Amino acid sequence: MAPITCIADLQALAKRRVPKMFYDYADTGSWTQGTYFDNEAAFQRQKLRQRVAVNIDNRSVATSMIGEDVAMPVALAPVGMTGMQHADGEILAAQAAEEFGVPFTLTTMSVCSIEDVAEHTKKPFWFQLYVMRDRGFSESLMQRALDANCSALCLTLDLQVLGQRHRDIKNGLSTPPKPTPQVMLDLLFKPRWCLNMLQTKRRQFGNIHGHVKNVDDMSSLSEWTASQFDPTLDWSSVEWVKKHWNRKLILKGINDVEDAKIAAEIGADAIIVSNHGGRQLDGALASYDVLGDIVDAVGDKIEVHMDGGIRSGQDVFKAVAMGAKGTYIGRSYIYGLGAMGKPGVTTALEIIKKELDVTMGLCGETDIAKVGRHNLIL
Repeated sequence: MAPITCIADLQALAKRRVPKMFYDYADTGSWTQGTYFDNEAAFQRQKLRQRVAVNIDNRSVATSMIGEDVAMPVALAPVGMTGMQHADGEILAAQAAEEFGVPFTLTTMSVCSIEDVAEHTKKPFWFQLYVMRDRGFSESLMQRALDANCSALCLTLDLQVLGQRHRDIKNGLSTPPKPTPQVMLDLLFKPRWCLNMLQTKRRQFGNIHGHVKNVDDMSSLSEWTASQFDPTLDWSSVEWVKKHWNRKLILKGINDVEDAKIAAEIGADAIIVSNHGGRQLDGALASYDVLGDIVDAVGDKIEVHMDGGIRSGQDVFKAVAMGAKGTYIGRSYIYGLGAMGKPGVTTALEIIKKELDVTMGLCGETDIAKVGRHNLIL
């Protein structure tokens, strides 16, 4: 195997090793995928100021996010069905993040449950919540996250209805995969994945299966999940969440200045500038393209983070220079997980940290806290 030098190398390896429906699930956007591709392109459009003859010894990219020390301004984003990219994927990714010194965010739609991840980690992780129509279940999820000592809740606001992702429909996406002839043929060429999956019992939505009445088999679980995303979610719902969550609160899915202002006033600890990785509203602005305006509007009132399109340490540097106090990687670590399991997640983090460090030095900076718009060509 050729040396792994960048996230694209992990992506290529993951494509060979992960079943098509699950690789496509991670590597796709809604409708035309215009916003999905523009998230990456926005970073490419941004140019950097190269500075020379500056002492760049003793560089540090360590900082903090919502008061927690982090090895670099990066967290692992919540990604649905991570445990289908690799057996026990959420546990492995959480362990890699913990050892590296960055936050891991477990999604509601995970294969490994909150309790699974808590049992296999030592430090608090973050939990991402989808507010369901069944508010009692949502309340129980928050209590389970509190019991598991999760230090922050990441409330996603941009999935009241599900954006259509054509490849998921065509692939017949399900957890676990249905044994259709198309799927079985694909699995024949994924022996590593199959062998790992045979060694785990975790193959369904772990936070839901066994925790909701009359939801036991695969078909009823799928039906219940599809019916539960709540179109009535509004700002009063955020207030409801706050009543049940007394730790750090992050609001994810902010992609407009006016919404950012409301979020800042409602009393959250941070917002994530995000368009759901281009998986919801196709045609929405790239996260990076709206980041600067949102920082200018509310950056003095609330901690501003961002996700969407980050595939390198240079992208992290640009986001921080634009004013983000933290960034999130989803696909970048998912490629590593699918490619190599836990070591692949660690490799993805190492790649991004090295790229961030070198970029910072070549821009004439030694401390990530001093990076700013003066490092960008605006």
